Amino acid sequence: MDRRNFLKYATLAGSSFALASCIQGRNSNSQSEVSPSASPVVGNEPLKVGFIYVGSVSDFGWTYAHDLGRREMEANLQDKVKTTFVENVSEGADAERVIRQLALDGNKLIFTTSFGYMNPTIKVAKDFPNVVFENCTGYKRIANVGTYLGRFEEPRYLTGMIAGKMTKSNVVGFIGAYPIPEVIRGIGAFAQGLRATNPQAKVRVSWVQSWYDSAKEREAAQALINLGADVMTQHTGSDAIVQLAEEKGIYAFGYNTDMSKFGQKAHLTSAIHKWGKFYTDKALAVMSGTWQSQAVWDGIGEGMVDISPMNQVIPADVQQLVNTKRDEFIQGAAHPFDGPVTDQKGVVRVPKGKVLDDQGQLAMDWYVEGIEGSIPKSKS
Repeated sequence: MDRRNFLKYATLAGSSFALASCIQGRNSNSQSEVSPSASPVVGNEPLKVGFIYVGSVSDFGWTYAHDLGRREMEANLQDKVKTTFVENVSEGADAERVIRQLALDGNKLIFTTSFGYMNPTIKVAKDFPNVVFENCTGYKRIANVGTYLGRFEEPRYLTGMIAGKMTKSNVVGFIGAYPIPEVIRGIGAFAQGLRATNPQAKVRVSWVQSWYDSAKEREAAQALINLGADVMTQHTGSDAIVQLAEEKGIYAFGYNTDMSKFGQKAHLTSAIHKWGKFYTDKALAVMSGTWQSQAVWDGIGEGMVDISPMNQVIPADVQQLVNTKRDEFIQGAAHPFDGPVTDQKGVVRVPKGKVLDDQGQLAMDWYVEGIEGSIPKSKS
C-alpha cells in the first residue's frame, strides 16, 4: 500500500493517536505510547543504523532532507554509529526485500522513510523482534516499530501568511502530489495563514499525481501562472517550481529543504523538515536501552519542522508578524486550525475556541474556505 491509499485508512490512522474526537482544546502532547519494547543491548561496537529512501539523496526534496538528518546523526554520534542507506526503493514488494536485507545485514535500528513502507516494515519487524524500526508518516505500530512525522502544517501556515502579504493578484498557486489527507492538510494550513493576512486572497490547486516529477510540476505551475497566480508553493519534491518562479519574475516557496539557491529573487522561504535531532535521539535511546514504540508528531518547538531564513524582500513588519506567530506555535498558544474554521461550502468545521485535533487532521478530506476547486478522488 502506498501513500495514495492513505485516505482509505484515515480512520484507523486517527484512532492510533488515541484521540476521542475531531475537535478539542489545545493539547501539546505530541507522543503516544504502546507497550514498550525491550530495546536491543548494544555492546562496544557501533550501532548499525539503516535507512531506506523512496527517492534519490540528490533530489533536494523529501529524500534529501532525510539524508541530511542521517548525516547530522553521524556528525553528532561519530564512531558510536555506522549508517547505511538504500535509495530509490519503490513503495511495493521491493521495499520489503530491502528492509529485510537491512535487518539481515545487522542493522539494529532501521528508519523507513515513506508511508508506503509501513506495511512492509510491520511484516519484517515481526520476524526481527530485536531490531528497532521507525516508519515515517505511517500509523501502524507494534512493540518494535515506532512512527514519526513533522507538524509541517505549522510552517505551511507561516508561508501562507507571507503569501498573503506578497501577492498582488490575490491568486496563489499550490502544486499538490496526491489528494490524500497529508497534502490536503498542508494546503488547508497554507490557506489559513494566507487568509489571516489577506482575506481576499484565494488558493488554486493543481494535482500532478506524483511525489517527484519536475516536468509535471513545472507544467502545472505554468498553468496556474497563466490563470493569474503570482505566488507559488508546492507539496512535491523537486525544485522546478522555484526555478520557474525565478524565470517568470514571481515569488515561490520551497518545500522539504531550503531551496533558495534555485531562485535567489523568487524564493521567499521554504517549509522545511529537520530530521537530525530525531534520528540522533532515537539512536541514543536504542543504545541506552530506553527506546519505546511511540507515535511522534513534532513541530517547530521540538525542532522537527521550521521555515528557512526569509528573503529580505519580505517587509520587516511582515517578518515580525510571522516570527510572532512562529513563537506562538512553539509556546502552544496557537494552532494552524484554530477555530472558527469554515470549509469552502460555508460549513463551520471547527467552532471558535476549539482546534482541529490530530485525528481530524489525519483524516482531512475537505478544503477550508479560500481554496478554489474540488478534491479529486485519490488514484490507487
